[in-house]
Amino acid sequence: MAISLQDRGVRPLVVDRAGQVASSWRARYDRLKLNTSRQFSHLPGRSYPKGTPMFPTRDQVVEHFDQTARQAGIPLQFNTAVNRIEPKPAGWRLHTSDGEIDARHVVVATGLMHTPTTPKWPGEFSGEMLHSSEYRNPAPYRGRRVLVVGSGSSGMEIAHDLATGGAAKVWMAVRTPPNIMLRGGPGGLPGEVIALPLFHAPTRLADAMARRARAHFIGDLTEFGLPVPAEGPFTKLKREIRPPSLVDIDVIDAIRDRSIEVVAAVDALDGDGVLLADGHRVDPDVVVCATGYRQGLESMVGHLGMLDSRGAPKITAATPVAPGLWFIGFSARPALIRFVGKQSRLFAKMIAQS
Repeated sequence: MAISLQDRGVRPLVVDRAGQVASSWRARYDRLKLNTSRQFSHLPGRSYPKGTPMFPTRDQVVEHFDQTARQAGIPLQFNTAVNRIEPKPAGWRLHTSDGEIDARHVVVATGLMHTPTTPKWPGEFSGEMLHSSEYRNPAPYRGRRVLVVGSGSSGMEIAHDLATGGAAKVWMAVRTPPNIMLRGGPGGLPGEVIALPLFHAPTRLADAMARRARAHFIGDLTEFGLPVPAEGPFTKLKREIRPPSLVDIDVIDAIRDRSIEVVAAVDALDGDGVLLADGHRVDPDVVVCATGYRQGLESMVGHLGMLDSRGAPKITAATPVAPGLWFIGFSARPALIRFVGKQSRLFAKMIAQS
């Protein structure tokens, strides 16, 4: 957003509670790579360097953001949390941890995955428990038994990382079987080349084609605990803002050879064990909660009546929710970084003309 504004001749100020550019990317697990290809995942008007692989790694994303910010000379105010946004005549006032900031336009770009969430299960667990946002690599878990809770993209990839990284045993607890799609499509094409047209197609058609592709390229995983959901991936994406699990075929292979054992959802914690919804019990040394995030916007803008029942902005299209107050990056769709880049260009044009 800041780059698009600066390209339009509007001098932006980026306010961030973290201490460096791309902090959310830096905090992700070591093995992370983008689910979308480099041509769909760069900042507006700035491509990845020559030689970047099809799916950039976490560190390559960080370098892309950091280098672009430095080259563009974007003004950055770090270690500053925005606690509350209030309207004022001809603009907005931000109450921050470092004083007040007044601006005609404010763009909230804190994203869908802002605040880690962990279910409040009954009971206590005597072992180690962490959210997936705290997981980095399998080294601390070699020789240990690990239960990964959740089967989204991160949950499945972390389970695979642990299973191939020396963990003694890896379970993956699944409440609702996920829609699964491969990161790479047929013939080496990035998956979004197929997913983007399907996203804009009639939902029933898109779901049917996705189901057929899953049957052909992934096969039936019912006997391994992952049957095909009744609700298709594009229906679920649009209804719940919940994308499918995008993984490499290696993850599917690990499920098939039971390096990753799929088990029922967690029902309760029981000292040194975990009780599952089907009545079984597992005894992990570590529980990794890949249980998602929430937007965490309530304290900042909840008093303005701009959030829906899930705490997400009521308006995410290319229009302000109120004069001068914008939200960007709160959609879930294929090739999201490219979409946000295009949206930022439109926002910047409207702001520059106001």
